[in-house]
Amino acid sequence: MPLRSRQRCHAALTAVLALATAAVLSAAPPASAADTWNEVGSDRADPLTESQGLTSVEVPAGSPNHYTGIGTIPADVSGRGWNHVGDPDASYDGHYVEPYQADSGNAKMYRVQAPDGSWSEYVHTLGSGEALNNSWVAISPDGQWMLSGEYGTMSRFLVFPTPGVNAATSPSANLPQVSTVRLDHAVRDVQGCDFSSPTTLLCSSDDPEGSLFGMTKPLLQVDLSAAPNGTSDVSGHVTALRQLPLRSACSGTFEAEGIDYDRRDGTLRVIVVSPGFCVLTDSKTYRFTRG
Repeated sequence: MPLRSRQRCHAALTAVLALATAAVLSAAPPASAADTWNEVGSDRADPLTESQGLTSVEVPAGSPNHYTGIGTIPADVSGRGWNHVGDPDASYDGHYVEPYQADSGNAKMYRVQAPDGSWSEYVHTLGSGEALNNSWVAISPDGQWMLSGEYGTMSRFLVFPTPGVNAATSPSANLPQVSTVRLDHAVRDVQGCDFSSPTTLLCSSDDPEGSLFGMTKPLLQVDLSAAPNGTSDVSGHVTALRQLPLRSACSGTFEAEGIDYDRRDGTLRVIVVSPGFCVLTDSKTYRFTRG
């Protein structure tokens, strides 16, 4: 084929590929107006103690939000290899759960504070094909079931009995996975999820690529086919609602972190860590309300 013809063919192929890529990126279902979350403010997120996750705590009344970061890991916990903490959650009755992971091994750990202030640890031995990382937990509104997520590109969330709340759990026994949320659309690098209703999850994704939903760092909504019950799998319909705020005095890669839906006033909070040196100065916990 003459050089000029090959050039024209290459240009045409490039145009076709560009159109195909645009079609893929726009394929994610649009969010409805009722699912719009509008930014209403922000607070500085301390990089040591507020950079991994957060949760609102309803019991006892007037409790402050709980945050996690590398600076919140107790020395005795990190000394035993549990050196990463993820996005926590709290049950309606005041049980507070933090997810932990180690650099290696075949288990993950959930550290639980009871309403009386006492702490206990529940270890889960990995199942076949289960990732070691332990990014987040989300406790169902009835308190009995806890969802947990794996980092990377995933099409499922794991379901456990809530440690310390569900009577089937004990610190001296393996915490079993009892069922699965099977997603209808792959998600990437989910850093936190929280229930906004018995069958609705809001999730923060640190997706750096953007090919799954046509945007990087999306706020996701997962609508479940039924409330988790620990005996059977449920399906989850995934929708990308919006891109999380990516604003900083520094340029570079942001990191979307944990999320919390405060049932008391309907406020959604998401942590976004700034790039470079600005991790110290303008990382934020952004606040949203439903539009």
